[in-house]
Amino acid sequence: MTLSSILDPPGQPTAPHCASEGRVFIFPSPVPYATAWDLQSHLHTERVVDRRQDTVLILEHQPVYTLGRSTQRSHWGADEEALRANGAELYRVNRGGSVTYHGPGQILVYPILRLAQHAAGPRQLVRLLEEIAIRVLSLWNIDGYRIDKKPGVWVMAPEPAKIASIGLRVERGITLHGLALNVDLDLTPFLRIHPCGLTDCPMTSMAALRQATLPVDTIKRDIAQIFGAVFAVGWPTSTVEENSAERHTAAEETARMCTSID
Repeated sequence: MTLSSILDPPGQPTAPHCASEGRVFIFPSPVPYATAWDLQSHLHTERVVDRRQDTVLILEHQPVYTLGRSTQRSHWGADEEALRANGAELYRVNRGGSVTYHGPGQILVYPILRLAQHAAGPRQLVRLLEEIAIRVLSLWNIDGYRIDKKPGVWVMAPEPAKIASIGLRVERGITLHGLALNVDLDLTPFLRIHPCGLTDCPMTSMAALRQATLPVDTIKRDIAQIFGAVFAVGWPTSTVEENSAERHTAAEETARMCTSID
């Protein structure tokens, strides 16, 4: 199956057509969570006052656990030292949902959008993001499924296992956070938590299901194309160049990234 053959299959959900402008940015190397959050916040502030168009960030994170608004102590054990023991960071964030893990090989899609121009509300936006994950999985002959009242995308292998998670926030009409798709990553860190607050939530990845190493950078570009099809937009995609020889604080890195995507 080719990418073009599943971009807009008949009968599948797509966002209403709109004339809004926007851009998609792909980051080739894992980005610290604090840096990405500062960047999202910067873009959100500018989008609220229409100083910037809709923007989508496609990236990976360095190892990090995030605790969403509905996280309970039982979901993660409330032991920060244990979660940080293997070098992962830990952040409490304002998205919906409970605890999850992000790391290299998992692709994040962060849309900073004016919601009313793309969806009737948060629930429809969740469906659109799920659709992106389902179509990407189809490229690799993996069947993705929705499960009622459990946002995200699941596979049957043979029991349900989660392969994509969604956590969102809508503030002043503009969206934050987004979709996490497990492509080719170490799944061990998920064993230290109850992902998404579910006591029985095995996590899997595309690589685990295919039993092969997968090209994460190629799949980032596939996601950018499929995002355009699902949201019915033709936004340009750019790769954010990085200088791996330099080390920056989160503030310095954010300022550099903001400059590079202006």
